[in-house]
Amino acid sequence: MALSIEEAIAAVSAPGQPFEVTEVESDGATNRVFKNSPSDLRQFFDSARGLDQTFLVYEDEQWTFDEVMQEVDALGYALVHHYNIRKGDRVGIAMRNLPEWIISFAAITSIGAISVSLNSWWTEDELDYGVNDAGLSVLIADSERVSRADDACQRAGVRILGVRLDELLPLPPGVEYWHDVVVRGAAMPHAEISPDMDATILYTSGTTGFPKGAVSTHGAICQTVMAFSSGASIQAARRDDGVEGSGLAPCFILVVPLFHVTGCIPVMMSCFSWHFKLVMMYRWEPERALQLIERHQVTSFVGVPTQSWDMLENPNFAKYDTSSLTAVGGGGAPAPAKLVARVDSSFKHGRPTLGYGLTETNAYGPGNYGDDYITHPSSTGRTPTIVMDVEIRDESARAVPAGESGEIWMRSPTLIRGFWNKPEATVSTIVKGWLRTGDIGYIDGEGFLYIEDRLKDMILRAGENVYSAEVESAIYEHPAVYEAAVFGLPHERLGEEVAVTVMLKPGMRLTESELHAHLHPRLASFKIPSRMAFTDEPLPRNAAGKFLKREMPGRYFG
Repeated sequence: MALSIEEAIAAVSAPGQPFEVTEVESDGATNRVFKNSPSDLRQFFDSARGLDQTFLVYEDEQWTFDEVMQEVDALGYALVHHYNIRKGDRVGIAMRNLPEWIISFAAITSIGAISVSLNSWWTEDELDYGVNDAGLSVLIADSERVSRADDACQRAGVRILGVRLDELLPLPPGVEYWHDVVVRGAAMPHAEISPDMDATILYTSGTTGFPKGAVSTHGAICQTVMAFSSGASIQAARRDDGVEGSGLAPCFILVVPLFHVTGCIPVMMSCFSWHFKLVMMYRWEPERALQLIERHQVTSFVGVPTQSWDMLENPNFAKYDTSSLTAVGGGGAPAPAKLVARVDSSFKHGRPTLGYGLTETNAYGPGNYGDDYITHPSSTGRTPTIVMDVEIRDESARAVPAGESGEIWMRSPTLIRGFWNKPEATVSTIVKGWLRTGDIGYIDGEGFLYIEDRLKDMILRAGENVYSAEVESAIYEHPAVYEAAVFGLPHERLGEEVAVTVMLKPGMRLTESELHAHLHPRLASFKIPSRMAFTDEPLPRNAAGKFLKREMPGRYFG
């Protein structure tokens, strides 16, 4: 007889099993944790030494695990002995998805330094903020990011290690070339690393317009990698999830940025940790993805719903053999029920998947898979998970019964420890070991979690968080703007697109192209509104003077 989700979790986490779970108490909170988890990331990386099997495929390059680790060791040596990096120092990574991104992450965390992921889409001003907020000692960057961050790094006294800089030769002052500094044959320096040491800072947009650096420890990330790995064992134990194996060795395709938590932890770290092949894309192109899936017999596709949609809509979709895929989905945004059904019917073995995770949970959370997802397409998955508890709470932080709406709270060993140099944000977000997600939802009688709304004034565009306050602040800098309200509009492919309604100052005029030109140097392109409306009338407000943004889509874009 098929196991229930609760029975499968119990079987997988039982004493003596690889994913055995025990309870620990920390800071007054009790968490279920994996007993057999490594205590630091270096242990995961060390397990890849000497392996001659293919790890990374990037364009025409193929790297074995051993070749990657030789480069990791050489960079670790250079960081310690050439750049004088010590435990706790911050080293930034700003580049496209390149093998050197992964090598940098492994080397930085292996010497006890903190890897700081900078959004490669950021403008010069945004990179300037990240460089200074994190207090970087070194920035490792590709040519485009070197050009954007060079002035900020010179002002802050931050040294730059450049990756694939042929187009920038001769090098700008203060920039060193990877191959001049990273020399294979050097040994990885010794480092004592404890589970509670900081390992990563990933930036997440802030409601005030300034990004917040989410800080995770080695222990939290190790627990997260174990949690994602346990999911496959739980589904296999159930035997009723409808997932039919392709019989192929696990292989992931990287279609989301490594600077995002999804690309970094559930995709890259899972592959590094469990010795899976990872096929890297330089940029997202649906037909190129289909070609790579066929060529390398990719088994797992983890992206945002937009990308699944793009593949299915590609006119040449049927020409490619996608039968190797067993899981198609990811997270970052809800998927329309229509897309869930299309994924299920369009791939021979591939079943739809969805995960509800945040940067603050290292991307881990309730997931929806296979038959459960088909029967509950608007749910983000079952609760609780193997190491995470989820509660719905009212405004007084009291848990509410099943079926009632409230804010979603999460407790798990996968949580960040807080926000970099922002103690107020940390205290208001993590309360007695519980994370306040800022999302509104409910849990039904079967334990399925549904997300209904967001407390934060945020737009979720193709998996990217866009905070209205940040965009509005940039718009208000235009001399013709009197009032501006930024909000999301439903979009079939993106989930939401960014929209704005602008009230102009008396006698002033402004066009869409003029406002776009004004915003282009101030905001990353995905934050710039794609829909704009202009009016001479005051924007609708409630009695407290707040914009009535719920009314604006129908009024200005109906």
